Amino acid sequence: MSEPAVPSLPNEAEHALAVVEHDVDASLLQRVIEAALLTAEEPLSLADLKRLSEVSLENRQIEKWLQQIATRYADSGIELTRVSSGWRFRARPELQEYLDRLNPQKPPRYSRAVMETLAIIAYRQPVTRGDIEEIRGVAVSAQILKTLEGRDWIEVIGTRDTPGKPELFATTQQLLDDLNLRTLNELPALEEMGSLIDQSGQDRN
Repeated sequence: MSEPAVPSLPNEAEHALAVVEHDVDASLLQRVIEAALLTAEEPLSLADLKRLSEVSLENRQIEKWLQQIATRYADSGIELTRVSSGWRFRARPELQEYLDRLNPQKPPRYSRAVMETLAIIAYRQPVTRGDIEEIRGVAVSAQILKTLEGRDWIEVIGTRDTPGKPELFATTQQLLDDLNLRTLNELPALEEMGSLIDQSGQDRN
């Protein structure tokens, strides 16, 4: 006598099983993404996060998981934020004064000339050294530009097609990351930039 055939699962049950299996994978990937973000020294882009999975993932799926991760940390001392080059965890700004007690060294303070030069490049880019000097009304020393380049806040992106081929300066993605911004459109009012620069110095100490 032949054994009875094993009844196949109804369509609804097969779908439910697939959902459960999918949820297990999603749960694992969320934990992997969370671990990567918590241990990364630099922001991680969607392309970086896709490399964590063995299967192809859509941007919207990863962004959904990122939102869920951010929600889980909503009441904690850290937050998941999106900046120009990707996503990263950081201490909540209102807690920074307490964290500074572990490292009481003061962040670097930049001269008015450095801040004015950075602001001109940020809001008028791309600009030449001559443009900056015309706007400020005074000469711009090479040390000011070296200071901003050394912090990786500005870079040369080309030359202007005029006699002498003066270099064109623009801000970098690093500046946006340090200011916790996604795009140049989110740059604050000019008078607010100084306080953000001071805060970014604390974050990177």
